[in-house]
Amino acid sequence: MRLGLGPWGETVAEVLAATSAAEDGGFETAWFPELHRTAFIPAAAAASKTSRIAIGTGIALAFVRSPLTLALTALDLDEITDGRFVLGLGTGVARLNHDWHNAHFGKPVRHLRETVSIVRQIIEASHKGEPIDMEGGDERIRLHGYRRPFTPDRTDIPIYVGSMGPLMSRLAGEIADGWIALELGSLPHFEGEVLPQIEAGLSKAGRKRDSLTMVASACCVIHHDSHEAKRRMAGLVAFYASVRTYTSFFAWHGFEREALAIQELSRLGDTTGMIDACPDEMVETFTLAGTPDEVRQRLAAYEGKVDSVKLSPPTHHVPHEVTREAQHSILELFST
Repeated sequence: MRLGLGPWGETVAEVLAATSAAEDGGFETAWFPELHRTAFIPAAAAASKTSRIAIGTGIALAFVRSPLTLALTALDLDEITDGRFVLGLGTGVARLNHDWHNAHFGKPVRHLRETVSIVRQIIEASHKGEPIDMEGGDERIRLHGYRRPFTPDRTDIPIYVGSMGPLMSRLAGEIADGWIALELGSLPHFEGEVLPQIEAGLSKAGRKRDSLTMVASACCVIHHDSHEAKRRMAGLVAFYASVRTYTSFFAWHGFEREALAIQELSRLGDTTGMIDACPDEMVETFTLAGTPDEVRQRLAAYEGKVDSVKLSPPTHHVPHEVTREAQHSILELFST
């Protein structure tokens, strides 16, 4: 089983240092998220400082840019990385798209299917000058008289789909080159809910399991005191629990009451209360937080079930020093 890292930094220089350390430590992929930074600019910077580690967006928001912009960005990054780039795309939630980006959300599964289709067509054929036409329910393009006058490094840049729910997971199995998990997750939820939908998508498309790379995600805090590790992680879990869209995910694991309480505390602006309302059992369910032996043991449970695990430090409702120490511990424990 391979390991990736979601590198963090208070500065871009620190992000790049973490990525270089991950490459030196044998990590397979550096995954760059999109929230506090764009996904693509740090990825481009990291590409110029590395030579072996794959560079992926984990994940970039699919609907806040046109498919043409997404495709051209992917082509540029694939050239910069000498063919090491992976385009990870996700929908985000409706409020993020509507209120933060003034972007059209539409029917997200259909919208992402159409976006991926257009991006693939542009990556494959924009250097040929052939017209590209598509009129979908959420996306459209009429690309005539355009030719990208460069020979691409690849015309089949891998596209991964991020998902947690059943319909998007099925779409990943149907159309994606890879699947990447939400930052929070659990092995029982993956095996009981996500994997059957991925397999249904693969079956619908007549694809085999080895045509899809599956990447689990695990937020990680390693500390000699197991309880302290979980308290350092509680802010991240509370952050996700405060998002109403994820209530059913927490309810599936038996934590609906806690999630609803955290949502109410979030509305009151009580961050400390949110964290206090997140018990150790809840943190342990969704993350890798504990002693080195506990973290190794829980990570080993993914062996043979997924192809890779993306490890990342907590970045929400925690001090920078905690994030920095967690990232250092990940690199120290899992570097070859």
